[in-house]
Parts: sequence; C-alpha cells; structure tokens
Amino acid sequence: MNIECSVEKLKRAAQTGERMTGKNLTLPILSSLLLVASGKSLKVRATNLSLGIEVEIPAKVTTEGVLAVRGDTLSQFLSSLDGNQMITLKEVGDTLSLATKESRATIKTFPYEDFPTIPVVDGESFKLPLEKFVSAVKAVSYSGSTSDIKPEIASVYLYTDSSDLVAVATDSFRLAEKRVRISNVPDISGIIVPNKNINEIIRSLDGMSGELSVVFTKNQISFSFDDTYITSRLIDGVFPDYKQIIPKTKTTSVVVLRSELQGALKAATVFTDKFNQITFTVDVARKHFSINAKNTDIGEHTTDIPAALSGEDVTVSLNERYVIDCFQSITADSISIDFLGNSKPVIFKGISDQTFTYLAMPMNR
Repeated sequence: MNIECSVEKLKRAAQTGERMTGKNLTLPILSSLLLVASGKSLKVRATNLSLGIEVEIPAKVTTEGVLAVRGDTLSQFLSSLDGNQMITLKEVGDTLSLATKESRATIKTFPYEDFPTIPVVDGESFKLPLEKFVSAVKAVSYSGSTSDIKPEIASVYLYTDSSDLVAVATDSFRLAEKRVRISNVPDISGIIVPNKNINEIIRSLDGMSGELSVVFTKNQISFSFDDTYITSRLIDGVFPDYKQIIPKTKTTSVVVLRSELQGALKAATVFTDKFNQITFTVDVARKHFSINAKNTDIGEHTTDIPAALSGEDVTVSLNERYVIDCFQSITADSISIDFLGNSKPVIFKGISDQTFTYLAMPMNR
C-alpha cells in the first residue's frame, strides 16, 4: 500500500471507526481498523461484530493494498496532527509508515485475513432526511434501559404509523416517544435496535445533513450516507405494548413555563434524597403548583411555580433525574404536565410540539 490523502478526512474516518472497534480478548483483530486502498479511494472499516462501519475517503493511490492497524493508536496519532495537510501512508514490511511534512510515525500491522466481513444488508428500504432520523432517535434513546438483562428494552424501537416514523424507548420507569413525518415509507411493524449501537450510529451521523438510506431485514439494519455505511444487528424479541400504559384521559392538567420548571427542579436538586425523589403537588382551588424535595440529612425545600391549572387536586412523587432528562427533547417555551391521579404516571409534552410524549412512572415510597 502506498497512498496520499487528507489528514482531516482520514482523522474523521479513523476516529469514527475506532469507537466501533471491539475489545474482545479472544478476537484481538476486532480492535483494529482495516484499511483498504484501491482505485481512487481509501476505505476504513471497523466492527465489534454487533456493529460495523465503512467510511470511504478520496485518496491518491500509487499502490493498492490492504492492512490492519490498532484503531486507538492510529486515531490518537492523527488527532495530534493539523488537519489542513496531506499525509502519506505506506506499507513497509509489517508496519504502516505515516508521514506529513512535519511528522512521521510507524505503526505495527496485523494479519488482515482475520478481519470479519462487514455485511451488506439486502432487504426492505426507505429514505428520509438524515436530520429527522437523528432528531427522532436522540429524543428517546436516553430513556432506554442501560442493562442488557432485557435486551428488548435496552434499545430503541422503530415502527411506522401512517406517514410517521415513530421512535420509542423505555426502561420500564419512564418512556419517550417521538414522531417524525416522512414520505414514501414502507410499512414497518417493528425494528428493535440495541441502544449501544444506535447511540454510536447517531454520534457518527450527528451534525450532517442530506438523505439517509435505511435497509433492514429481520436480523440486521444498515444506514448509508455519502461516504459512510453502517450496519447493526437487531434484537430478536418483542417490544412492550407501550400504548397500553399511555392513558387516553387525565384528571389534572398543568401548563408551566419551561424555564420556571427547570429553575424549580434545579433548586430541588440540593435537597433530594438518595432516590432523587421530588413531589409535585397541584391545589386547583388555591391555584398552587409546587415541587417539594426532602432529605432527612440535609433539609427540605418547596418551590411554588406560576402555572395554569385545571382538573382535580393531585400529589405525585417522581424521580427528579427522569423529569430533567426530558428537557433535552422538549424545546417549547411552555410544557403541559398531565396527571392521571395520585401516585399514577405523569405525562410531559411541549405545548407547541405534540410529536414528543414523555411518561414518568410514580415513586411510591
């Protein structure tokens, strides 16, 4: 191999790929990046067997070749270089020689024959604006479980409903649903993407714009955009029938400014207990909406928040962290909080954006 390419493009490809390498002691090749030079491009590949990526960048190829190098070593070296220059990559024996005008390095290579093949997914497909897909998944992924004991909820669930692509995630204590309108989408009954994978996929696509091509089968899904191709395994399981726990009626409604609610929660943080418990109290007759936090070792705090109230009096305790989390998905100036009764789930929505629904379960302690 003997090529020349842009430091900036190679740096982005290596850093993106390195995040998807594996840390499998029995398969050390998974910690490598596979570099494939042919034609007028260099392809950078990485996989941990559950997730795979290929990024293709333009290159002046003098000698074609294939080699594997440690992903973290290559990524860290490139991060130290000025991106506005060219770099030469040359295979010398069992090493890769890298050189710019000011800097030179050699990195040991590994037998590339052991590197797994990144699958080409061939199945149903659809296209949508990349920004819409990223916004949908980012709006819900933090609500998925962080434990793999139940893989079907340590995931993001995708399906279509009429002209909407719907993204859902839950850890059984809270649930987030985001809808985005797209055209020419096939009927998708349900795709379950592991949370660890979808977060890396979004991280790789975030900040870009254009059209994203999605192809899926029963077991795999792929995402293609410009010079990037990503594949992920899918969870073979059944996502909870979450619509059953989203009530159709409410007993109490509160409309509050987002900034007021955030300020009250910030103050309550100082006084929450080890369970992060806060208590919402609505007194309709007195026109009072308050948040209370109590810690026997520290003290107690109550904030009265200006709000528009309707319905019945209600008191519900929630995990404060779960409430704060939903602000990253609600950008509206005003928030509606729907209560279903004492010690029952609470639903949060933005007043001007009904495409996002967030449900938090009560804390009964």
